[in-house]
Amino acid sequence: MVNTEQFGTRLQRILEYYDLSAASFADKIEVGRSSISHILSGRNKPSLDFVMKVVKNFPEVELYWLLNGKGSFPPRTDSGNEKSVQQAKVDQSAQEPLKRNSEENTTKDVQINQESSINKKVKRIVFFYEDGTFEAFEN
Repeated sequence: MVNTEQFGTRLQRILEYYDLSAASFADKIEVGRSSISHILSGRNKPSLDFVMKVVKNFPEVELYWLLNGKGSFPPRTDSGNEKSVQQAKVDQSAQEPLKRNSEENTTKDVQINQESSINKKVKRIVFFYEDGTFEAFEN
């Protein structure tokens, strides 16, 4: 659960890091200016749409840090090697079950309603792991 007061503090940190006023930040992520004011004061909790707009427009902001305060902001440049090693471990361990499951899934017939999916493209996929970490993939 997101603590509104702490979220407001993290949002204020983002504003200071990018040297933005609340109004210019609201314009950049295309939300009402009052939304920023209400979140900063602790009156309202941020919506999922609000959080996703922040992460989309400011790629340096990590979703997990923004929501839970765990991690770092601004991101550290020296942790790139650690993340790539951790990512490689996850990729290797994730591929084994996929290989087994792909054999099972190939024998099943699936009908796809192509009319509804022709114009749709995946924009972003986020995997949340039990240990509190996540991975985001964007198209």
